[in-house]
Amino acid sequence: MTLAQKRPATPRLNNGFISRLQKQFPDLVPPIIAIIIFLVLWQLFAWTPGATLPGPIQVIQDTWILIFWPFYDRGGIDKGLFWQILASLQRVAISYSLAAVVGIALGVLIGVNKTMSKALDPIFQLLRTVPPLAWVPISLAALRQNEPAALFVIFITAIWPILINTAVGVTQIPQDYNNVAKVLQLSRKEYFTNILIPAALPYIFTGLRIAIGLAWLAIIAAEIVMSGIVGIGFFIWDAYQNNNVSEVILALVYIGVVGLLLDKAMAWLQNKILPAEQK
Repeated sequence: MTLAQKRPATPRLNNGFISRLQKQFPDLVPPIIAIIIFLVLWQLFAWTPGATLPGPIQVIQDTWILIFWPFYDRGGIDKGLFWQILASLQRVAISYSLAAVVGIALGVLIGVNKTMSKALDPIFQLLRTVPPLAWVPISLAALRQNEPAALFVIFITAIWPILINTAVGVTQIPQDYNNVAKVLQLSRKEYFTNILIPAALPYIFTGLRIAIGLAWLAIIAAEIVMSGIVGIGFFIWDAYQNNNVSEVILALVYIGVVGLLLDKAMAWLQNKILPAEQK
Protein backbone atom coordinates (compact mmCIF):
# COMPACT_ATOMS: atom_id res chain seq x y z
CA MET A 1 0.00 0.00 0.00
CA THR A 2 1.45 3.32 -1.06
CA LEU A 3 1.09 6.15 1.35
CA ALA A 4 0.11 9.41 -0.27
CA GLN A 5 2.62 12.08 0.53
CA LYS A 6 1.19 15.23 2.00
CA ARG A 7 1.86 18.17 -0.26
CA PRO A 8 3.55 21.09 1.41
CA ALA A 9 1.29 24.01 2.04
CA THR A 10 1.55 26.65 -0.66
CA PRO A 11 2.70 29.95 0.74
CA ARG A 12 -0.16 32.36 0.88
CA LEU A 13 0.32 35.07 -1.67
CA ASN A 14 -2.36 37.15 -0.07
CA ASN A 15 -0.05 38.71 2.48
CA GLY A 16 -0.50 42.14 4.00
CA PHE A 17 1.19 44.04 1.20
CA ILE A 18 -0.75 42.33 -1.57
CA SER A 19 -4.00 42.76 0.36
CA ARG A 20 -3.42 46.49 0.62
CA LEU A 21 -2.44 46.64 -3.04
CA GLN A 22 -5.63 44.83 -4.05
CA LYS A 23 -7.72 47.22 -1.97
CA GLN A 24 -6.02 50.28 -3.43
CA PHE A 25 -5.94 48.97 -7.01
CA PRO A 26 -9.42 50.27 -7.92
CA ASP A 27 -8.34 53.73 -6.72
CA LEU A 28 -5.02 53.62 -8.61
CA VAL A 29 -6.38 52.64 -12.01
CA PRO A 30 -8.36 55.84 -12.82
CA PRO A 31 -5.49 58.29 -12.13
CA ILE A 32 -3.02 56.09 -14.03
CA ILE A 33 -5.33 56.00 -17.04
CA ALA A 34 -5.88 59.75 -16.79
CA ILE A 35 -2.12 60.41 -16.70
CA ILE A 36 -1.54 58.17 -19.74
CA ILE A 37 -4.30 59.94 -21.68
CA PHE A 38 -2.86 63.33 -20.72
CA LEU A 39 0.64 62.34 -21.86
CA VAL A 40 -0.69 60.98 -25.17
CA LEU A 41 -2.69 64.16 -25.84
CA TRP A 42 0.29 66.29 -24.88
CA GLN A 43 2.53 64.35 -27.27
CA LEU A 44 0.00 64.61 -30.10
CA PHE A 45 -0.27 68.34 -29.51
CA ALA A 46 3.53 68.66 -29.61
CA TRP A 47 3.58 66.91 -32.99
CA THR A 48 1.13 69.37 -34.56
CA PRO A 49 2.65 71.89 -37.00
CA GLY A 50 3.59 75.14 -35.32
CA ALA A 51 3.67 73.73 -31.77
CA THR A 52 6.34 75.42 -29.66
CA LEU A 53 6.22 73.38 -26.47
CA PRO A 54 8.14 70.07 -26.44
CA GLY A 55 6.27 66.84 -25.88
CA PRO A 56 7.00 64.36 -23.07
CA ILE A 57 9.34 62.33 -25.30
CA GLN A 58 11.47 65.37 -26.12
CA VAL A 59 11.42 66.54 -22.50
CA ILE A 60 12.90 63.22 -21.38
CA GLN A 61 15.46 63.30 -24.19
CA ASP A 62 16.53 66.86 -23.33
CA THR A 63 16.66 66.41 -19.56
CA TRP A 64 17.74 62.80 -19.03
CA ILE A 65 20.93 63.96 -17.33
CA LEU A 66 18.92 66.01 -14.81
CA ILE A 67 16.56 63.08 -14.26
CA PHE A 68 19.18 60.38 -13.69
CA TRP A 69 21.87 62.54 -12.01
CA PRO A 70 20.00 64.83 -9.61
CA PHE A 71 22.88 64.92 -7.08
CA TYR A 72 25.63 66.55 -9.13
CA ASP A 73 27.25 69.68 -7.72
CA ARG A 74 29.62 71.77 -9.81
CA GLY A 75 29.69 74.67 -7.39
CA GLY A 76 27.77 77.92 -7.29
CA ILE A 77 24.25 77.60 -8.65
CA ASP A 78 25.17 74.78 -11.04
CA LYS A 79 23.63 71.97 -9.01
CA GLY A 80 21.32 69.02 -9.63
CA LEU A 81 17.60 69.18 -9.03
CA PHE A 82 17.93 67.42 -5.68
CA TRP A 83 20.03 70.28 -4.29
CA GLN A 84 17.80 72.91 -5.90
CA ILE A 85 14.69 71.44 -4.29
CA LEU A 86 16.48 70.86 -0.98
CA ALA A 87 17.53 74.53 -0.82
CA SER A 88 13.94 75.62 -1.46
CA LEU A 89 12.58 73.17 1.13
CA GLN A 90 15.03 74.47 3.73
CA ARG A 91 13.76 78.01 3.22
CA VAL A 92 10.17 76.80 3.42
CA ALA A 93 10.88 74.84 6.63
CA ILE A 94 12.42 77.85 8.38
CA SER A 95 9.77 80.40 7.42
CA TYR A 96 6.84 77.99 7.72
CA SER A 97 7.86 76.99 11.25
CA LEU A 98 8.12 80.64 12.26
CA ALA A 99 4.77 81.40 10.62
CA ALA A 100 3.17 78.49 12.51
CA VAL A 101 4.42 79.72 15.88
CA VAL A 102 3.53 83.37 15.31
CA GLY A 103 0.26 82.58 13.53
CA ILE A 104 -1.04 80.24 16.24
CA ALA A 105 -0.03 82.67 19.02
CA LEU A 106 -1.69 85.66 17.34
CA GLY A 107 -4.72 83.56 16.40
CA VAL A 108 -5.26 82.55 20.01
CA LEU A 109 -4.77 86.15 21.14
CA ILE A 110 -7.37 87.66 18.83
CA GLY A 111 -9.66 84.67 19.35
CA VAL A 112 -9.94 85.19 23.10
CA ASN A 113 -9.79 88.98 23.04
CA LYS A 114 -12.64 90.63 21.14
CA THR A 115 -11.07 94.08 21.39
CA MET A 116 -7.85 92.87 19.78
CA SER A 117 -9.87 91.08 17.13
CA LYS A 118 -11.77 94.23 16.18
CA ALA A 119 -8.57 96.29 16.13
CA LEU A 120 -6.39 93.91 14.11
CA ASP A 121 -8.89 92.18 11.83
CA PRO A 122 -8.98 95.01 9.21
CA ILE A 123 -5.18 95.02 9.03
CA PHE A 124 -4.99 91.24 8.68
CA GLN A 125 -7.70 91.16 6.03
CA LEU A 126 -5.85 93.84 4.06
CA LEU A 127 -2.41 92.22 4.22
CA ARG A 128 -3.54 88.65 3.52
CA THR A 129 -4.85 89.63 0.06
CA VAL A 130 -1.44 90.88 -1.10
CA PRO A 131 0.09 88.35 -3.58
CA PRO A 132 3.50 86.84 -2.75
CA LEU A 133 5.21 88.54 -5.69
CA ALA A 134 4.09 91.94 -4.43
CA TRP A 135 6.06 91.39 -1.22
CA VAL A 136 9.31 90.71 -3.08
CA PRO A 137 10.34 94.33 -3.83
CA ILE A 138 9.33 95.44 -0.33
CA SER A 139 11.35 92.66 1.29
CA LEU A 140 14.36 93.36 -0.93
CA ALA A 141 14.20 97.09 -0.17
CA ALA A 142 13.95 96.46 3.57
CA LEU A 143 16.35 93.54 4.01
CA ARG A 144 18.82 94.22 1.15
CA GLN A 145 19.72 90.54 0.72
CA ASN A 146 18.11 87.78 -1.30
CA GLU A 147 18.11 85.06 1.36
CA PRO A 148 16.33 86.91 4.20
CA ALA A 149 14.02 88.53 1.67
CA ALA A 150 12.96 85.11 0.36
CA LEU A 151 12.38 83.89 3.93
CA PHE A 152 10.22 86.90 4.67
CA VAL A 153 8.10 86.38 1.55
CA ILE A 154 7.36 82.80 2.60
CA PHE A 155 6.57 83.86 6.17
CA ILE A 156 4.20 86.68 5.24
CA THR A 157 2.39 84.42 2.76
CA ALA A 158 1.99 81.40 5.05
CA ILE A 159 0.99 83.14 8.26
CA TRP A 160 -2.51 84.27 7.30
CA PRO A 161 -4.36 80.96 6.95
CA ILE A 162 -2.78 79.75 10.19
CA LEU A 163 -3.69 82.93 12.07
CA ILE A 164 -7.24 83.21 10.75
CA ASN A 165 -8.13 79.53 11.16
CA THR A 166 -6.72 79.48 14.69
CA ALA A 167 -8.77 82.55 15.63
CA VAL A 168 -11.92 80.98 14.18
CA GLY A 169 -11.23 77.74 16.03
CA VAL A 170 -10.87 79.58 19.34
CA THR A 171 -14.14 81.47 18.86
CA GLN A 172 -15.94 78.23 17.97
CA ILE A 173 -15.16 76.52 21.29
CA PRO A 174 -18.50 75.25 22.69
CA GLN A 175 -19.80 77.29 25.60
CA ASP A 176 -20.23 74.09 27.61
CA TYR A 177 -16.45 73.68 27.61
CA ASN A 178 -16.01 77.18 29.02
CA ASN A 179 -18.67 76.52 31.66
CA VAL A 180 -16.88 73.35 32.74
CA ALA A 181 -13.62 75.31 33.02
CA LYS A 182 -15.32 77.84 35.29
CA VAL A 183 -16.90 75.16 37.45
CA LEU A 184 -13.58 73.35 37.85
CA GLN A 185 -11.84 76.70 38.40
CA LEU A 186 -9.09 75.83 35.95
CA SER A 187 -6.07 78.10 35.82
CA ARG A 188 -5.33 79.97 32.62
CA LYS A 189 -2.56 77.49 31.77
CA GLU A 190 -4.82 74.49 32.38
CA TYR A 191 -7.58 76.08 30.31
CA PHE A 192 -5.24 76.63 27.37
CA THR A 193 -3.66 73.18 27.45
CA ASN A 194 -6.74 71.10 28.31
CA ILE A 195 -9.62 72.93 26.60
CA LEU A 196 -8.67 75.72 24.22
CA ILE A 197 -5.89 74.09 22.19
CA PRO A 198 -7.54 70.62 21.90
CA ALA A 199 -10.86 72.17 20.85
CA ALA A 200 -9.25 74.47 18.27
CA LEU A 201 -6.83 71.84 16.95
CA PRO A 202 -8.90 70.83 13.85
CA TYR A 203 -9.05 74.48 12.75
CA ILE A 204 -5.34 74.93 13.45
CA PHE A 205 -4.46 71.95 11.28
CA THR A 206 -6.71 73.24 8.51
CA GLY A 207 -4.71 76.47 8.53
CA LEU A 208 -1.39 74.61 8.68
CA ARG A 209 -2.34 72.44 5.73
CA ILE A 210 -3.38 75.43 3.61
CA ALA A 211 -0.27 77.33 4.65
CA ILE A 212 2.19 74.62 3.62
CA GLY A 213 0.89 74.80 0.06
CA LEU A 214 1.03 78.59 0.02
CA ALA A 215 4.55 78.54 1.45
CA TRP A 216 5.72 76.23 -1.34
CA LEU A 217 4.09 78.49 -3.93
CA ALA A 218 5.64 81.57 -2.36
CA ILE A 219 9.21 80.28 -2.39
CA ILE A 220 8.95 79.48 -6.09
CA ALA A 221 7.69 82.99 -6.84
CA ALA A 222 10.35 84.58 -4.64
CA GLU A 223 13.25 82.61 -6.11
CA ILE A 224 12.20 83.35 -9.68
CA VAL A 225 12.83 87.08 -9.23
CA MET A 226 15.76 86.77 -6.81
CA SER A 227 18.76 86.00 -8.98
CA GLY A 228 21.88 84.16 -7.91
CA ILE A 229 20.46 81.85 -5.24
CA VAL A 230 20.22 78.07 -5.35
CA GLY A 231 16.58 76.99 -5.52
CA ILE A 232 14.05 75.42 -7.84
CA GLY A 233 12.43 78.80 -8.55
CA PHE A 234 15.62 80.39 -9.81
CA PHE A 235 16.42 77.16 -11.68
CA ILE A 236 13.17 77.64 -13.65
CA TRP A 237 13.94 81.27 -14.41
CA ASP A 238 17.52 80.50 -15.44
CA ALA A 239 16.34 77.66 -17.71
CA TYR A 240 13.79 79.97 -19.34
CA GLN A 241 16.42 82.66 -19.89
CA ASN A 242 18.56 80.08 -21.66
CA ASN A 243 15.58 78.84 -23.71
CA ASN A 244 15.65 75.38 -22.08
CA VAL A 245 11.89 74.85 -22.07
CA SER A 246 12.24 71.12 -21.38
CA GLU A 247 14.08 71.89 -18.15
CA VAL A 248 11.29 74.27 -17.14
CA ILE A 249 8.68 71.56 -17.72
CA LEU A 250 10.71 69.00 -15.77
CA ALA A 251 11.07 71.43 -12.86
CA LEU A 252 7.31 72.03 -12.88
CA VAL A 253 6.74 68.29 -12.54
CA TYR A 254 9.11 68.14 -9.58
CA ILE A 255 7.41 71.15 -7.98
CA GLY A 256 4.01 69.50 -8.29
CA VAL A 257 5.25 66.21 -6.83
CA VAL A 258 6.94 67.93 -3.88
CA GLY A 259 3.83 70.03 -3.22
CA LEU A 260 1.69 66.89 -3.23
CA LEU A 261 4.05 65.14 -0.82
CA LEU A 262 4.03 68.13 1.54
CA ASP A 263 0.23 68.13 1.62
CA LYS A 264 0.11 64.36 2.19
CA ALA A 265 2.67 64.64 4.99
CA MET A 266 0.61 67.31 6.73
CA ALA A 267 -2.55 65.22 6.31
CA TRP A 268 -0.74 62.20 7.82
CA LEU A 269 0.44 64.30 10.77
CA GLN A 270 -3.10 65.58 11.27
CA ASN A 271 -4.51 62.05 11.37
CA LYS A 272 -1.86 60.99 13.85
CA ILE A 273 -2.40 63.88 16.28
CA LEU A 274 -6.13 64.58 16.11
CA PRO A 275 -8.43 62.32 18.16
CA ALA A 276 -10.76 60.08 16.15
CA GLU A 277 -13.87 62.14 17.03
CA GLN A 278 -12.26 65.32 15.65
CA LYS A 279 -11.17 63.92 12.28
